[in-house]
Amino acid sequence: MSDDDSSQPSPSESAGRGPRRGGAKRQRPLRVVRRPGPTGEQWEFVHPSCARRRREDLEEVEAMVEAGENEIAREELVWLLSECPDFLEAHLHLGLLALEEDDPKLARGHFGRAVELGLRALEAAGNPRPCPYELPGNKSFFEAAKGLVHCLMATGRKALARDTGRRIAAFDPADPLGLSRMAGDTSP
Repeated sequence: MSDDDSSQPSPSESAGRGPRRGGAKRQRPLRVVRRPGPTGEQWEFVHPSCARRRREDLEEVEAMVEAGENEIAREELVWLLSECPDFLEAHLHLGLLALEEDDPKLARGHFGRAVELGLRALEAAGNPRPCPYELPGNKSFFEAAKGLVHCLMATGRKALARDTGRRIAAFDPADPLGLSRMAGDTSP
């Protein structure tokens, strides 16, 4: 008998998905694309296909959270990220779960990873603007940024919160989530 755990079911098998096939295929990373808008061009995140394919899994996670099954939801989110590391909404939900459990440091890590992925995609595209929150592909990025600013404030990192809020708000000058205000930025 071998010492490996190959006889143990994977999280996907125990969640009723059946065995995984082969290794994870290299996905196209998170990116932003130009979209025509009512006042000119706008930019929107295009999430990796692995994230789009797992939309139903995320809806199941949301149902688990509503039912109070946070531990199972967390395990599912971790599994989703193991299959799709650029899944911004999974990072966002892990951050929200950590906040719910009053762990702003852990939440900061999850929100921070989502923001980092988004900023990396924006930088690769030349930091295009505007990138409005109102576009569906952009919502998880801005919501993660709001969570990050909240956590930075809660952990006493006010200067970093202000800088982060200002930096993210610049991509959507309307700042509908109030990131700059949240961080106490009073500059014009």
